[in-house]
Amino acid sequence: MLLKLNEPKILADAIAIISELVTEVRAKITKQGFSIIAIDPANVALVSLKIPTSAFSQFDVEKDEELGLNLDDLKSVLRRCGIGSTLVLQREDNTLKMQIQDKVKRSFSLALIDIDSEEKQIPQLEFVNRIEIPSSHLSEAIEDASIVADACSLSTNKKDSLFIIDAKGSLNSAKSEFTSDEAKMQISDAKAKYSLEYLQKFIKAARISDKAVLQFSSDYPCKLDFKSQNLELSFILAPRVETED
Repeated sequence: MLLKLNEPKILADAIAIISELVTEVRAKITKQGFSIIAIDPANVALVSLKIPTSAFSQFDVEKDEELGLNLDDLKSVLRRCGIGSTLVLQREDNTLKMQIQDKVKRSFSLALIDIDSEEKQIPQLEFVNRIEIPSSHLSEAIEDASIVADACSLSTNKKDSLFIIDAKGSLNSAKSEFTSDEAKMQISDAKAKYSLEYLQKFIKAARISDKAVLQFSSDYPCKLDFKSQNLELSFILAPRVETED
């Protein structure tokens, strides 16, 4: 296995975001590319990363590989990649060899770890709403909501073509409304509540893509996708269901 990335920032940005949700992952390298699927320890959020072979300047894989990675260690090495650096990844037995090539060639060896958990799969979900929105707009709305509460409601109004993000604390509230002028919407009437702690972590993927695709249904998981030419980063978040005493 030998992978070569002329733009290590692609991988570095994605790993930095994923590492806020999980500390260890099983990365898969196949003829289709590099991928990760992981679920956070609280079993509330799933994250999926796909980097196609086309993103790599060299992609030599004789057989499917699985790499058990400690993300803190991997992130620390990826931070050492500068502008114009090239990253080379090679597997040697139970070690991942990483070489950063710029003016000086620097090499790192990371021990691969055993991950006992079963392989994760992306669940098949059906949504009534699909909203394509500028990432910056979604980020601002989530940050606004986080000022007043620890959870927000996502809702849609089909009649008025509205997508609404609102949050209510004990004393304060925040609301952002989007029409079809700001977002492409295929919607029905629906409403669900989600943790802002997780949404704030997800929205950091705005640095990867200037567009976000949000899908949700009433009291149902939501899915948030960020796509660029070189990668796809997706999140699924369980709803917060309110219980009445």
